[in-house]
Amino acid sequence: MENLTPNRRFGIAWVTFALAVAVHVTDEAMHDFLSTYNPSVRAIRARLSFLPLPMFSFRIWLALLTAGIFFLLCLSPFAFRRDSWLRTVSRPLAILVGVLNATLHVGSSVYFHRWIPGVYSSPFLLFAAIYLLASSRARDSIVESRLCIQRRGNP
Repeated sequence: MENLTPNRRFGIAWVTFALAVAVHVTDEAMHDFLSTYNPSVRAIRARLSFLPLPMFSFRIWLALLTAGIFFLLCLSPFAFRRDSWLRTVSRPLAILVGVLNATLHVGSSVYFHRWIPGVYSSPFLLFAAIYLLASSRARDSIVESRLCIQRRGNP
């Protein structure tokens, strides 16, 4: 992957992240994630009623996540361009949806001494999030150095 330009690398990282989220949602859906999530929300609401945590039916949950994944994939062309706004958006997205989500699944599995739905795909999601974070920080040094050379050549 050394020959990839930073823009192409970021685009590949973006698509990889979107696909990792899709795999993660599939993992959660196949292992009945809502049977763990909704009771947890009820318990949290009982103690901390000021937190507006939503509860979901399977159909609504899956529809919202599918729409979100579709939206991420629709933004893919922008990821392959020099659009800096998407690099900025990708950082909190990778941290919240990727790193924190994956570590919560793994951490909860360790804490509860059982496999939490979504834990199987969490390493892939974590890897994709870290790759997206690293790619979002990469600078297009080749283009920048060419611009510097062109500026030096033209007084």
